[in-house]
Parts: sequence; C-alpha cells; structure tokens
Amino acid sequence: MKMWRFQNLLILLCTAFSRLPQTASVIQVFGYEGRDVKISCSYSWWFTSTEKYFCKEDCGYKDVLITAKQQRKNRYSISDDENKRIFTVTISDLKLDDTGTYWCGVSKEGPDSYTEVKLKVIKDSCCDKVTQIQGDEGGSVSIRCPYESKKKNVLKYVCRGKQPSTCLQRALITSDRQTKRFRFTDDRKSRTFTITIYNLTLEDFGSYLCGVQSDSGLDDFSAVELEVKEFCRVKSSIIRGIVGRPVTFQCSHPPQLRDKEKFFCKGDQLNNCTDMMANPTKFRLHQLSSSCFSVTITELEAGDAGRYYCGPDSQRSFTDYTRIQLEVVSPHESSTVSLSTMTGHVTSPPPPPPPSSSPFMTLFYILPAVVLLLIITLVVLMIFKKYSTKLQVGGVGDVMDSVGLEEKTRINDICENPEDSAHTRISCQRENSPESQQHVYQGLPPTENIYSVCQPLH
Repeated sequence: MKMWRFQNLLILLCTAFSRLPQTASVIQVFGYEGRDVKISCSYSWWFTSTEKYFCKEDCGYKDVLITAKQQRKNRYSISDDENKRIFTVTISDLKLDDTGTYWCGVSKEGPDSYTEVKLKVIKDSCCDKVTQIQGDEGGSVSIRCPYESKKKNVLKYVCRGKQPSTCLQRALITSDRQTKRFRFTDDRKSRTFTITIYNLTLEDFGSYLCGVQSDSGLDDFSAVELEVKEFCRVKSSIIRGIVGRPVTFQCSHPPQLRDKEKFFCKGDQLNNCTDMMANPTKFRLHQLSSSCFSVTITELEAGDAGRYYCGPDSQRSFTDYTRIQLEVVSPHESSTVSLSTMTGHVTSPPPPPPPSSSPFMTLFYILPAVVLLLIITLVVLMIFKKYSTKLQVGGVGDVMDSVGLEEKTRINDICENPEDSAHTRISCQRENSPESQQHVYQGLPPTENIYSVCQPLH
C-alpha cells in the first residue's frame, strides 16, 4: 500500500514538472517604438523536425503568438533555418506595451524546451539634453561627442535627425569611414570624438546624433543642434531720376518670402532708416514676381535723393535686401549734355568758301555744307532719341544716364537680370549693437565685397 502511494506521488510530481518550462540562458532584446525587432532562438539538432513556436508570459495555449507552420500572423513572423538550427521571430511596428517576457518554444517528447526572452521597447527619440553649436555659412564647425572609457575601441558615428533606430544606417561618417566634407578624429585621452564639417551650407542646419555602438544592441547617443548663420546678400544700384518725373526701384527677395510684408525705407543705415510706405500716394508697391517687387516714387523732388533699402519682412529680420543710391537732377541738368558724350566726336563744318563774284560758284560751295550739316543734325537727333527712350542701369557703380529722358518711369534691372546684378556680402548688425552705429554700411563703396556673418536685425 505504501509502495503504491509512493508511485502515485512520483507520477504526480513528474506530471507537475512536465508542465514547467525547460529554460536555457535568457536573451535580452531592445527595440524602438514603431520599428521592428528580430529575436533568434537556437535549438539542438535532434529537434530539427519538431514544431517551433513563440509565446508570451505563462506560455499557455492562448499565449502562443505564432508557430513555425503559420509563418506570419498579425505583427509576428517566423522563419526556421534548419541548417543553422536557429528559428527567428520578427515583431513589427513595436509598441511600448510590447515590453515584457517572451518564450521561444520547441515541442518534444515530454516537457517542451524553452528559451526566455526579455524584450524592452523604448521611444525612438533622443535626448533629454541637447548641445547647441553655431557655424558660419561657407566655414567649418566641429561636433564633439563624449563617450565612456570602456567604449574606446567600439564603432562611433554621427547622423542627422533625432531617431536613434536608423542612425547607424544613415551615418554621415563613422570611425572607420571618412568622407570628403566630414572628418573624424578621436581623442581617447579625453574620451571625446570630433566630427568636423567643412564648407557649411544653410542646408546643414538641424539636429545631429552622436552614436557609440553597444554590445547590448542599444547604442549610446548624445544630441547636437547646429545653427548655420547666413551671409547677408545685398544687391546695390545707383540710379538717377529727374525732378517732377517718376522713378521705380526693383527689389529682389527669396521666393519663399513672397508673402512676407515688404519694407521700403530711406537712411544711411538699414537698422535706423525711415519707413517711406506711410505715404502710399507717393510711394507705390507692386509685386512683380515670386522673387521680386517694385516701389515707384510717383513724382520726384530734390529732397528724395539719398540711400534707400527694400526687401521682405517689415521687421527687417531677413538678410536678402536691395540697397539703392538715388541721384535727383533738374530737367535742365538732364538735357545739358555735350555732343561728344553721345557721339564720341563731332566733325566741325568746313569753313565758308571765299567770296566769289559768280552767284553760281557761291551756290556750288554752300549747298554741300548745308547737306553735311543736315546729316550731322539727323545723326545727333537719332542718338539723342535713342538715349531718351532706353534706360541704362548697370550693377554697382553704373549710373543711369538721364539725358533727354522722356516721361517714362526709370527702373533698375535687378529683377530682369539677376545674374548681372552686382551684390555685396556684408555683416548685418543688431540695431542695439554699438558696432552697428559705426560699421554697418558707412563708407562702403557699392563695389566692395565684404564677407562676414549675418545676424538678424531687430
């Protein structure tokens, strides 16, 4: 009787243990929210033809997520490499609540074989602390990335954006791969690697991640925000107008600023010039294209002479604008021009012939002189008419010749010939900057090129 009870107890114990998972080592897996994760589970050669499956938590019948026969189910897929004796489970579109304990199961006689899997899902973003750096357009900038002393010999890299999950695949440069515009250096003593970016452009503006590879599958990252300061682009023209007549200025701007409010002001400096649009009757603005607008002064006065500025955004926070020097002359001054300026050289009429007693001989000498004088007069009138109807404005330093101008509006040609318009690259200073009162635009000839960093004007 006692023997029978002992045998029954052994059966019960064996049955109970047969229901417990037979586990090996634990697999630690990390994944990013919204991304995929692969979990690889190995098995012994004598289980090659048996059923494999993947389950969660208690791994009961209802906890089985997918089997090898199903291959794909919902967000789960499974493949079995019998040669390597590894089956791989892929979980797609990870959720934060996918974090937990899973089991790789292999069916066999008696208790199944299990491998425990610990999955942790984190957000695909970085980081709580962001380092701010600045660089100048056309120059270079260095991004410094710290790392732990135990990571001296691992792969390091830098990518654009804020998503760690794809950073290595999108790396601009790695510790084992150099590029033309990016240079990698590693100071192991200070445990800092540096990425230097050359020939900065405005497109380099944005977020960067420094990555340090980790054996855990979850790399270490630090975040950097790069600001690229733009050079000012200033187009300049010198034009001449006539008192009592209209004159039109053309002002260019980037197409993306078309809908911004425009400004047109007068003064020695951009940051303290006087707004002229307060008088819409005299100053009329018209949008000519997506990258150009015009301002017309309807009736010039002598006091309108001076320096003008026009461009997008009434607050003048943008750096693409036009600078115009207007000269105003009286109608009398505009019509007084030497013939040598227009024709280069005028031949003087021949001296009159000596007096003759014969009327026929006198007429013979007078008629050619009259015809020659008429021809010269016609040539001069044709040249004069040509100069009165054609507006000549060059880039910087080319002055519009207002001689003989008709009642037509004079314009600078910045919009029609943007390639030919000279421009100045100059440093914009803030209005409250002491340096701005001394160095901005003062004493700068229109043809001078200045390369400096642009700062927003307020």
